[in-house]
Amino acid sequence: MPEQLPHISDATLRDSAHMAGVEFSPKDAAYIAGLLVRTGVELVEVGMISGPSSKDEDLIEAVHDAVGPERSLSLVVVRDRQQVETALDEARRLGVRSVMLSIPTSARHAELKLGSPSLKLLTVVARAAIGAAKDRGFHVTFSGEDGARTPRERLIPYVTEGFAAGADRFRLAETVASLSPWQMEEVVAGLTAIEGSEIEIHSHHMLGMAVANSLAAYRAGATWISATVGGIGERGGNAPLAELLTALRVIHDDRRFDLSGLTELSRVALEGARLGDAFQPGPTSPQAYAYELAGQLLHPDAYETLPAEEVGNKRDLRVRTRVTPALVQWALADSGVSVDADAFTSWLTARQHQAGAPALDRDAVRAAAAAFQSL
Repeated sequence: MPEQLPHISDATLRDSAHMAGVEFSPKDAAYIAGLLVRTGVELVEVGMISGPSSKDEDLIEAVHDAVGPERSLSLVVVRDRQQVETALDEARRLGVRSVMLSIPTSARHAELKLGSPSLKLLTVVARAAIGAAKDRGFHVTFSGEDGARTPRERLIPYVTEGFAAGADRFRLAETVASLSPWQMEEVVAGLTAIEGSEIEIHSHHMLGMAVANSLAAYRAGATWISATVGGIGERGGNAPLAELLTALRVIHDDRRFDLSGLTELSRVALEGARLGDAFQPGPTSPQAYAYELAGQLLHPDAYETLPAEEVGNKRDLRVRTRVTPALVQWALADSGVSVDADAFTSWLTARQHQAGAPALDRDAVRAAAAAFQSL
C-alpha cells in the first residue's frame, strides 16, 4: 500500500455541467465549494471552458470568490491548437490557476473529436496543448478521456509524452465504466511506473464500482481521487464523495476530513441540481441515459457501458438552458416538425430563462417546436 493517503478533488461543479439537465446557480456553487473546502477537499473542480465567453463564467467566478483560485481547477476542452489557445486565454482572463486539459485518448473518442484515431496525432495535440498551458503559467493536469478502455500500448506512450511535455498530473478517466477493481489496479500500476508520473483517478459509477475502483487505483499508486457530492454526474454518476471519505475512514483510518458536513453538502447539491432527496446512481436511474450533449446522443456507443434498451431504460435528452441547434435537430428527427434550428434555439433558450429553466426532454422540445412553428 502507498505510504501517503490520497489527495481528494471534487468535480461536482464541473461534472454537473455535463450531466443532463443540471445547472447550479453561482450562489449554490459558492456554498458547495466552501463546504467542500471545510470538509478537507483539496481541489474544487468548476466549469468547462472551450473558447471565449464561457457559459460557466459565473460559476467559476463564484467559486474563486468563495475559496480562491488556488483551491480550484477548471476543465479546458482540447480539439486543435487554435481552439486550445483561445480557451486557455479565456481561462487566464477568468483568473484560473489550474487547468485540466480534456483530451480524447481512446481511438474511438479521438476519431470522434480529433477527426482521427492516430496515436501520433493524439500525442502531437496533447504536447501542444500542455506546452501552451505551461507557457501561460497554469498548473496542468491532462486527461485520458476514455482512458480506462484505452489499450496499454496506446495509453502508456500517450501518458509518457504528456509528462515529457511538462504536465504536472495525469487523470485517468473511466469515462465508460468497464473495469473491475483488479483490472483498474493493473492499469494504474502501468501508469505509476512511468518516471515522474502523478496519477489521478476519475471513475464513473454505471457498474456500481466507482469507489472500489478509486481505492484500487490508490492501491496501485494513484495519489489523487476525483469524486462528486452524492455521486452527481453523467452516465450513472461518479464516485460519491461521502462513500469515498467514509471508506477511507473505515478502511484506512483516514481522519484528515471533517465528515460532519457531508449530509448538508448532499442536501444542498441535490436540491441545487433539482434531483430531489437523492440522486440514484447506476444504469436504472432516469439520468443514466439522458444527455445534453448532441455528440453523446448521436454516438451513444462511444459513451455507454451497456445500451439503454438492455437494462430496460431509454435514451433521451435532458436540458434546461444549454439548448443547442444540434440537440434541437436530434429531438425533431422523424417528428414531422420543421423549424429553423438556430432561430428556434434562441427562442427556446429565452423562454427557458423566463420560465425558471424547467428540464426539457425530447417530447417537450417537440411540443415547443410545434408552438414556435405556429407563431
